[in-house]
Amino acid sequence: MADLRDEPLVLGIETSCDETGVGIVRGTTLLADAVASSVDEHARFGGVVPEVASRAHLEAMVPTIRRALKEAGVSAKDLDGVAVTAGPGLAGALLVGVSAAKAYAYALGKPLYGVNHLASHICVDQLEHGPLPEPTMALLVSGGHSSLLLSSDITSDVRPMGATIDDAAGEAFDKIARVLNLGFPGGPVIDRYAKEGDPNAISFPRGLTGPRDPAYDFSFSGLKTAVARWIEARRAAGEEVPVRDVAASFQEAVVDVLTRKAVRACKDEGVDHLMIGGGVAANSRLRALAQERCEKAGIRLRVPRPKLCTDNGAMVAALGAEMVARGRAASAWDLSADSSLPVTEPHVPDPEAAHGHGHAHAHSHDHVHELSKENLYS
Repeated sequence: MADLRDEPLVLGIETSCDETGVGIVRGTTLLADAVASSVDEHARFGGVVPEVASRAHLEAMVPTIRRALKEAGVSAKDLDGVAVTAGPGLAGALLVGVSAAKAYAYALGKPLYGVNHLASHICVDQLEHGPLPEPTMALLVSGGHSSLLLSSDITSDVRPMGATIDDAAGEAFDKIARVLNLGFPGGPVIDRYAKEGDPNAISFPRGLTGPRDPAYDFSFSGLKTAVARWIEARRAAGEEVPVRDVAASFQEAVVDVLTRKAVRACKDEGVDHLMIGGGVAANSRLRALAQERCEKAGIRLRVPRPKLCTDNGAMVAALGAEMVARGRAASAWDLSADSSLPVTEPHVPDPEAAHGHGHAHAHSHDHVHELSKENLYS
């Protein structure tokens, strides 16, 4: 058995939205997962404000990195690489993370890996359930994404099967929570109310489930409108809105479509594993219905614990460690944040190194003054 110390030690930085996540991973072992959230600062606006998020990342970055290093019991100079979410996400928020990662990697003389947020959400499951089967079908559901992805190699081959054509599932949860006056973020609070409601009380529409509709794409805009109109009609008639039943019926409509399409994709592609990730994967009803349908179809379900489903640095570190382990080319120093980085690019390699013209970044920083590194990172 390989010595754990031989496995790559990688620090990951995640700033795609409103949480500053810093994770440290050795191979597939999680050593630290530090998060600083700015969700309370956005709650009064009923959604994430990009400028507020960017400023919060700026303030939280250094303390969160220090906390992660302390929690992991490692020194920055022991790292084998620094990974960062290069996209997709909020442009300003991503820029803070990418800039910080460049600064740390450059000063430490370590390779930099700009990785894809969505591929990271898939890779994080390795920290909980061991290496990903190849291929793996992944259902990613969050505030910004509802995607079905097929990955035969998480570092180089992720193929989109289907995606949301309008609102992502998480956005729909936030909007319905707002209409019900339940606050922000909507996912956890609707999950809580739904537990005491009847999921069959109201028949809400299931988007894109007709015979001529795209098999793996999602649409929650029509559902969101239908629920909002139902609530408005009750209020206009002076009737009380059964909040728990509305929450349960709405939630059932969302998870019914998500799980039905994911299981269908697994069957169609002959894949016997389904991984669910992203913030909405923390939803208790989604987990339960997915488990039920996967068992029936003979598919093994893998869902990380809720803390690893929401945005976190551990998932970025996990994908970074996999990049190092598989010898993938590091990113160039002019790596830029890409708010619409396609999932088909699990990471952003240095074009020169990727074509065999460059050298590993780990050895390219002899000119960085050793004394300054000693002062900064001792």
